[in-house]
Amino acid sequence: MSRLNLDDFTDLIERPDGGVRRDAEARRERQIVPPGALGRLDELGEWLAAAQSAAPVRPVERPRVVLFAGDHGIAEQGVSALPAGSAEQLVRAVLEGASPVSVLARRFEVPVRVVDMALDCEPDAFPEDVVRHRVRRGSGRIDIEDALTLQEAEAALRAGMAIADEEADSGTDLVVLGDISVGGTTAAAVLIAALCGTDASVVTGRGGLAIDDLAWMRKCAAIRDALRRARPVLGDQLQLLATVGGADLAAMTGFLLQCAVRKLPVILDGVVAAACALVGQRVAFRAPDWWLAGHDSGEPGQAKALDRMALEPLLEQGLKVGEGAGALLALPLVRSAAALAAELPERPQEASGKPEDGSGKEPEGTTE
Repeated sequence: MSRLNLDDFTDLIERPDGGVRRDAEARRERQIVPPGALGRLDELGEWLAAAQSAAPVRPVERPRVVLFAGDHGIAEQGVSALPAGSAEQLVRAVLEGASPVSVLARRFEVPVRVVDMALDCEPDAFPEDVVRHRVRRGSGRIDIEDALTLQEAEAALRAGMAIADEEADSGTDLVVLGDISVGGTTAAAVLIAALCGTDASVVTGRGGLAIDDLAWMRKCAAIRDALRRARPVLGDQLQLLATVGGADLAAMTGFLLQCAVRKLPVILDGVVAAACALVGQRVAFRAPDWWLAGHDSGEPGQAKALDRMALEPLLEQGLKVGEGAGALLALPLVRSAAALAAELPERPQEASGKPEDGSGKEPEGTTE
Protein backbone atom coordinates (compact mmCIF):
# COMPACT_ATOMS: atom_id res chain seq x y z
CA MET A 1 0.00 0.00 0.00
CA SER A 2 1.52 3.32 -1.07
CA ARG A 3 1.84 6.10 1.47
CA LEU A 4 -1.28 8.23 1.59
CA ASN A 5 -0.61 11.81 0.48
CA LEU A 6 -2.80 13.99 2.66
CA ASP A 7 -1.91 17.06 0.60
CA ASP A 8 -4.24 15.73 -2.11
CA PHE A 9 -7.22 16.68 0.05
CA THR A 10 -6.41 20.37 -0.43
CA ASP A 11 -7.14 20.04 -4.15
CA LEU A 12 -10.05 17.61 -3.78
CA ILE A 13 -12.09 19.61 -1.26
CA GLU A 14 -14.11 22.51 -2.61
CA ARG A 15 -16.11 25.03 -0.65
CA PRO A 16 -19.92 24.72 -0.53
CA ASP A 17 -21.59 26.38 -3.52
CA GLY A 18 -21.29 30.14 -2.99
CA GLY A 19 -23.67 30.98 -5.84
CA VAL A 20 -26.40 28.80 -4.38
CA ARG A 21 -25.84 30.37 -0.98
CA ARG A 22 -26.39 33.80 -2.48
CA ASP A 23 -29.57 32.51 -4.14
CA ALA A 24 -30.73 31.17 -0.77
CA GLU A 25 -30.00 34.52 0.88
CA ALA A 26 -31.94 36.35 -1.84
CA ARG A 27 -34.86 33.97 -1.42
CA ARG A 28 -34.78 34.56 2.33
CA GLU A 29 -34.98 38.32 1.72
CA ARG A 30 -38.26 37.79 -0.17
CA GLN A 31 -40.00 35.63 2.44
CA ILE A 32 -42.86 36.94 4.57
CA VAL A 33 -40.90 36.66 7.83
CA PRO A 34 -38.32 39.47 7.94
CA PRO A 35 -34.66 38.43 7.60
CA GLY A 36 -33.07 38.09 11.02
CA ALA A 37 -36.34 37.24 12.74
CA LEU A 38 -35.44 33.55 12.75
CA GLY A 39 -32.02 34.16 14.25
CA ARG A 40 -29.40 31.56 13.49
CA LEU A 41 -31.91 29.40 11.63
CA ASP A 42 -31.49 31.71 8.64
CA GLU A 43 -27.75 31.03 8.55
CA LEU A 44 -28.29 27.29 8.98
CA GLY A 45 -30.73 27.10 6.10
CA GLU A 46 -28.40 29.01 3.81
CA TRP A 47 -25.41 26.86 4.84
CA LEU A 48 -27.35 23.69 4.11
CA ALA A 49 -28.52 25.00 0.74
CA ALA A 50 -24.91 25.69 -0.23
CA ALA A 51 -23.83 22.25 0.98
CA GLN A 52 -26.59 20.62 -1.05
CA SER A 53 -26.08 22.98 -4.00
CA ALA A 54 -29.86 23.40 -4.01
CA ALA A 55 -32.07 26.44 -3.53
CA PRO A 56 -34.62 26.09 -2.14
CA VAL A 57 -32.91 23.74 0.29
CA ARG A 58 -34.00 20.10 0.36
CA PRO A 59 -35.19 18.47 3.61
CA VAL A 60 -32.73 16.28 5.51
CA GLU A 61 -34.36 12.90 4.93
CA ARG A 62 -31.61 10.32 5.39
CA PRO A 63 -29.34 11.34 8.28
CA ARG A 64 -27.22 8.79 10.11
CA VAL A 65 -25.29 8.70 13.37
CA VAL A 66 -21.77 7.30 12.89
CA LEU A 67 -19.77 6.45 16.02
CA PHE A 68 -16.11 5.38 15.95
CA ALA A 69 -15.09 3.23 18.91
CA GLY A 70 -11.76 2.49 20.55
CA ASP A 71 -9.88 2.02 23.81
CA HIS A 72 -6.84 4.12 24.65
CA GLY A 73 -3.86 2.86 26.61
CA ILE A 74 -3.53 6.18 28.42
CA ALA A 75 -6.64 5.23 30.41
CA GLU A 76 -4.37 2.91 32.41
CA GLN A 77 -3.06 6.07 34.10
CA GLY A 78 -6.39 6.77 35.78
CA VAL A 79 -7.33 9.71 33.56
CA SER A 80 -10.93 8.56 33.08
CA ALA A 81 -13.85 7.85 35.39
CA LEU A 82 -14.18 4.48 33.62
CA PRO A 83 -11.65 1.66 33.89
CA ALA A 84 -9.21 1.12 31.05
CA GLY A 85 -10.49 -1.16 28.32
CA SER A 86 -14.16 -0.76 29.17
CA ALA A 87 -15.39 0.86 25.95
CA GLU A 88 -16.76 -2.54 24.97
CA GLN A 89 -19.57 -2.11 27.52
CA LEU A 90 -20.38 1.34 26.13
CA VAL A 91 -20.62 -0.04 22.61
CA ARG A 92 -22.84 -2.88 23.78
CA ALA A 93 -25.19 -0.40 25.44
CA VAL A 94 -25.50 1.58 22.19
CA LEU A 95 -26.15 -1.52 20.13
CA GLU A 96 -28.74 -2.77 22.61
CA GLY A 97 -30.56 0.57 22.63
CA ALA A 98 -29.74 1.37 26.25
CA SER A 99 -27.68 4.54 25.83
CA PRO A 100 -28.77 8.18 25.50
CA VAL A 101 -27.85 8.34 21.81
CA SER A 102 -29.86 5.17 21.17
CA VAL A 103 -32.94 6.63 22.87
CA LEU A 104 -32.67 9.88 20.91
CA ALA A 105 -32.01 8.03 17.65
CA ARG A 106 -35.18 5.99 18.12
CA ARG A 107 -37.17 9.12 18.85
CA PHE A 108 -35.78 10.93 15.79
CA GLU A 109 -35.89 7.78 13.62
CA VAL A 110 -32.21 8.01 12.75
CA PRO A 111 -30.10 4.85 12.26
CA VAL A 112 -26.92 4.46 14.31
CA ARG A 113 -23.74 2.92 12.92
CA VAL A 114 -20.94 1.83 15.27
CA VAL A 115 -17.45 1.18 13.91
CA ASP A 116 -14.93 -0.69 16.07
CA MET A 117 -11.47 0.64 15.28
CA ALA A 118 -9.53 -0.38 18.39
CA LEU A 119 -11.71 -1.82 21.15
CA ASP A 120 -9.83 -3.80 23.80
CA CYS A 121 -11.86 -6.98 23.34
CA GLU A 122 -11.95 -10.04 21.14
CA PRO A 123 -12.83 -9.24 17.51
CA ASP A 124 -15.76 -11.64 17.59
CA ALA A 125 -17.43 -9.74 20.45
CA PHE A 126 -19.58 -7.83 17.95
CA PRO A 127 -21.15 -8.44 14.53
CA GLU A 128 -19.05 -8.32 11.39
CA ASP A 129 -20.48 -4.99 10.26
CA VAL A 130 -19.16 -3.42 13.48
CA VAL A 131 -15.66 -4.97 13.56
CA ARG A 132 -14.69 -5.33 9.89
CA HIS A 133 -12.61 -2.11 9.88
CA ARG A 134 -10.77 -2.81 13.17
CA VAL A 135 -7.08 -1.91 13.03
CA ARG A 136 -5.82 -3.25 16.35
CA ARG A 137 -6.79 -4.08 19.92
CA GLY A 138 -6.52 -0.85 21.90
CA SER A 139 -4.16 2.05 21.21
CA GLY A 140 -0.78 2.65 22.84
CA ARG A 141 -0.12 4.69 25.97
CA ILE A 142 0.63 8.04 24.37
CA ASP A 143 2.61 9.54 27.26
CA ILE A 144 5.42 6.99 26.76
CA GLU A 145 4.78 5.27 23.40
CA ASP A 146 3.09 5.80 20.07
CA ALA A 147 -0.63 5.16 19.87
CA LEU A 148 -0.19 3.36 16.52
CA THR A 149 2.41 2.45 13.99
CA LEU A 150 2.46 4.68 10.93
CA GLN A 151 1.00 1.81 8.90
CA GLU A 152 -1.84 1.36 11.40
CA ALA A 153 -2.57 5.09 11.36
CA GLU A 154 -2.80 5.06 7.57
CA ALA A 155 -5.01 1.96 7.62
CA ALA A 156 -7.34 3.66 10.13
CA LEU A 157 -7.49 6.87 8.14
CA ARG A 158 -8.22 4.95 4.95
CA ALA A 159 -10.96 3.03 6.79
CA GLY A 160 -12.59 6.31 7.77
CA MET A 161 -12.45 7.46 4.17
CA ALA A 162 -14.02 4.20 2.99
CA ILE A 163 -16.85 4.55 5.52
CA ALA A 164 -17.52 8.10 4.31
CA ASP A 165 -17.76 6.77 0.77
CA GLU A 166 -20.13 4.03 1.90
CA GLU A 167 -22.39 6.59 3.57
CA ALA A 168 -22.37 8.97 0.61
CA ASP A 169 -23.01 6.14 -1.85
CA SER A 170 -25.91 4.80 0.22
CA GLY A 171 -27.74 8.14 0.10
CA THR A 172 -26.96 9.48 3.56
CA ASP A 173 -27.52 13.24 3.33
CA LEU A 174 -26.14 14.35 6.72
CA VAL A 175 -23.94 12.64 9.32
CA VAL A 176 -23.96 13.06 13.10
CA LEU A 177 -20.39 12.15 14.10
CA GLY A 178 -19.32 10.97 17.55
CA ASP A 179 -17.05 8.55 19.39
CA ILE A 180 -17.28 5.77 21.95
CA SER A 181 -14.01 5.62 23.82
CA VAL A 182 -12.28 5.38 27.16
CA GLY A 183 -9.28 7.72 27.31
CA GLY A 184 -10.27 9.38 24.05
CA THR A 185 -10.69 12.85 25.51
CA THR A 186 -7.07 12.73 26.73
CA ALA A 187 -5.76 11.93 23.25
CA ALA A 188 -8.04 14.61 21.80
CA ALA A 189 -6.72 17.20 24.25
CA VAL A 190 -3.15 16.40 23.24
CA LEU A 191 -3.95 16.92 19.55
CA ILE A 192 -5.70 20.22 20.27
CA ALA A 193 -2.94 21.54 22.52
CA ALA A 194 -0.30 20.57 19.97
CA LEU A 195 -2.11 22.16 17.02
CA CYS A 196 -3.10 25.31 18.94
CA GLY A 197 0.27 25.75 20.67
CA THR A 198 -1.15 25.74 24.19
CA ASP A 199 -0.19 24.09 27.47
CA ALA A 200 -1.79 20.98 28.91
CA SER A 201 -3.72 22.81 31.63
CA VAL A 202 -5.53 24.95 29.02
CA VAL A 203 -7.15 21.94 27.33
CA THR A 204 -7.55 19.45 30.18
CA GLY A 205 -11.20 18.83 30.99
CA ARG A 206 -12.96 16.39 33.28
CA GLY A 207 -14.40 14.09 30.64
CA GLY A 208 -17.91 12.79 30.23
CA LEU A 209 -18.28 11.48 33.79
CA ALA A 210 -16.58 14.35 35.63
CA ILE A 211 -13.34 12.98 37.11
CA ASP A 212 -12.22 14.24 40.52
CA ASP A 213 -9.32 16.61 41.19
CA LEU A 214 -6.70 13.86 41.55
CA ALA A 215 -7.73 12.25 38.28
CA TRP A 216 -7.70 15.68 36.62
CA MET A 217 -4.09 16.19 37.76
CA ARG A 218 -3.12 12.76 36.42
CA LYS A 219 -4.82 13.63 33.13
CA CYS A 220 -3.03 16.96 32.95
CA ALA A 221 0.33 15.25 33.53
CA ALA A 222 -0.42 12.63 30.88
CA ILE A 223 -1.32 15.33 28.36
CA ARG A 224 1.84 17.28 29.24
CA ASP A 225 4.04 14.21 28.67
CA ALA A 226 2.26 13.29 25.43
CA LEU A 227 2.64 16.86 24.20
CA ARG A 228 6.41 16.54 24.43
CA ARG A 229 6.14 13.60 22.06
CA ALA A 230 3.68 15.35 19.74
CA ARG A 231 5.53 18.59 19.06
CA PRO A 232 8.39 17.13 16.98
CA VAL A 233 5.92 15.60 14.48
CA LEU A 234 3.53 18.54 14.10
CA GLY A 235 4.43 18.96 10.44
CA ASP A 236 3.14 15.48 9.51
CA GLN A 237 -0.53 14.99 10.39
CA LEU A 238 -0.50 11.24 9.78
CA GLN A 239 2.53 10.82 12.02
CA LEU A 240 0.86 13.03 14.62
CA LEU A 241 -2.19 10.75 14.70
CA ALA A 242 0.09 7.72 14.99
CA THR A 243 2.09 9.29 17.81
CA VAL A 244 -0.60 10.72 20.08
CA GLY A 245 -3.96 9.91 18.47
CA GLY A 246 -5.46 6.45 18.15
CA ALA A 247 -7.15 4.28 15.57
CA ASP A 248 -10.57 5.77 16.25
CA LEU A 249 -9.26 9.34 15.98
CA ALA A 250 -7.35 8.60 12.77
CA ALA A 251 -10.46 7.03 11.27
CA MET A 252 -12.62 9.99 12.27
CA THR A 253 -10.12 12.35 10.63
CA GLY A 254 -10.19 10.38 7.39
CA PHE A 255 -13.97 10.20 7.59
CA LEU A 256 -14.31 13.98 7.99
CA LEU A 257 -11.95 14.74 5.13
CA GLN A 258 -13.64 12.33 2.75
CA CYS A 259 -17.09 13.64 3.72
CA ALA A 260 -15.86 17.07 2.65
CA VAL A 261 -14.61 15.58 -0.63
CA ARG A 262 -18.01 13.94 -1.17
CA LYS A 263 -19.87 17.14 -0.15
CA LEU A 264 -21.59 15.33 2.73
CA PRO A 265 -22.32 17.69 5.65
CA VAL A 266 -21.42 16.60 9.18
CA ILE A 267 -22.54 17.64 12.67
CA LEU A 268 -19.66 17.26 15.13
CA ASP A 269 -20.25 16.00 18.66
CA GLY A 270 -17.77 16.66 21.47
CA VAL A 271 -14.06 17.21 22.05
CA VAL A 272 -12.90 14.06 20.23
CA ALA A 273 -14.74 14.98 17.02
CA ALA A 274 -13.47 18.57 17.38
CA ALA A 275 -9.87 17.36 17.71
CA CYS A 276 -10.18 15.23 14.57
CA ALA A 277 -11.75 18.16 12.74
CA LEU A 278 -8.83 20.35 13.79
CA VAL A 279 -6.39 17.83 12.33
CA GLY A 280 -8.56 17.80 9.20
CA GLN A 281 -8.39 21.59 8.99
CA ARG A 282 -4.60 21.41 9.14
CA VAL A 283 -4.69 18.97 6.22
CA ALA A 284 -7.24 20.91 4.09
CA PHE A 285 -8.20 24.43 5.11
CA ARG A 286 -11.55 24.38 3.28
CA ALA A 287 -12.78 21.22 5.00
CA PRO A 288 -14.44 22.90 8.04
CA ASP A 289 -16.89 24.63 5.69
CA TRP A 290 -18.71 21.26 5.53
CA TRP A 291 -19.06 20.82 9.29
CA LEU A 292 -21.31 22.12 12.05
CA ALA A 293 -20.53 22.08 15.77
CA GLY A 294 -23.52 20.38 17.36
CA HIS A 295 -23.13 21.47 20.95
CA ASP A 296 -20.84 22.82 23.65
CA SER A 297 -19.75 19.89 25.83
CA GLY A 298 -18.01 22.10 28.38
CA GLU A 299 -14.59 20.60 27.58
CA PRO A 300 -12.01 23.41 27.32
CA GLY A 301 -10.23 21.60 24.51
CA GLN A 302 -13.39 21.54 22.42
CA ALA A 303 -13.88 25.28 22.87
CA LYS A 304 -10.27 25.89 21.82
CA ALA A 305 -10.59 23.73 18.70
CA LEU A 306 -13.92 25.20 17.62
CA ASP A 307 -12.60 28.71 18.06
CA ARG A 308 -9.62 27.89 15.86
CA MET A 309 -11.98 26.60 13.15
CA ALA A 310 -14.48 29.48 13.60
CA LEU A 311 -17.30 27.02 14.37
CA GLU A 312 -19.97 28.10 16.85
CA PRO A 313 -21.91 25.38 18.72
CA LEU A 314 -25.59 25.17 17.88
CA LEU A 315 -26.65 24.14 21.39
CA GLU A 316 -25.45 24.72 24.94
CA GLN A 317 -27.19 22.14 27.10
CA GLY A 318 -24.21 21.04 29.20
CA LEU A 319 -24.33 17.52 27.74
CA LYS A 320 -21.21 15.58 28.71
CA VAL A 321 -22.32 12.04 27.94
CA GLY A 322 -20.63 11.90 24.53
CA GLU A 323 -21.42 9.13 22.03
CA GLY A 324 -22.96 11.62 19.60
CA ALA A 325 -25.92 12.48 21.82
CA GLY A 326 -25.30 16.24 21.91
CA ALA A 327 -24.78 16.46 18.16
CA LEU A 328 -27.92 14.40 17.55
CA LEU A 329 -29.91 16.89 19.63
CA ALA A 330 -28.88 19.55 17.11
CA LEU A 331 -30.34 17.59 14.19
CA PRO A 332 -33.95 18.82 14.71
CA LEU A 333 -32.61 22.37 14.64
CA VAL A 334 -30.97 21.78 11.26
CA ARG A 335 -34.10 20.11 9.93
CA SER A 336 -36.23 22.99 11.18
CA ALA A 337 -33.96 25.50 9.46
CA ALA A 338 -34.28 23.59 6.19
CA ALA A 339 -38.07 23.43 6.47
CA LEU A 340 -38.43 27.15 7.19
CA ALA A 341 -36.05 28.11 4.37
CA ALA A 342 -37.92 25.93 1.86
CA GLU A 343 -41.54 26.31 2.93
CA LEU A 344 -42.10 29.87 4.15
CA PRO A 345 -43.97 31.71 1.39
CA GLU A 346 -42.56 34.75 -0.31
CA ARG A 347 -44.17 38.20 -0.02
CA PRO A 348 -46.52 39.10 -2.87
CA GLN A 349 -44.73 41.29 -5.38
CA GLU A 350 -47.28 44.09 -5.14
CA ALA A 351 -46.63 44.33 -1.40
CA SER A 352 -43.04 45.39 -1.91
CA GLY A 353 -43.97 49.07 -2.36
CA LYS A 354 -46.26 49.36 0.62
CA PRO A 355 -45.22 51.49 3.58
CA GLU A 356 -43.86 49.66 6.63
CA ASP A 357 -46.98 50.48 8.72
CA GLY A 358 -48.91 47.98 6.56
CA SER A 359 -51.89 50.38 6.10
CA GLY A 360 -51.67 50.45 2.33
CA LYS A 361 -52.11 54.26 2.44
CA GLU A 362 -49.61 56.97 1.88
CA PRO A 363 -48.63 58.72 5.14
CA GLU A 364 -50.29 62.06 5.64
CA GLY A 365 -48.31 65.09 4.56
CA THR A 366 -46.33 63.35 1.86
CA THR A 367 -45.68 65.26 -1.34
CA GLU A 368 -44.84 64.28 -4.88
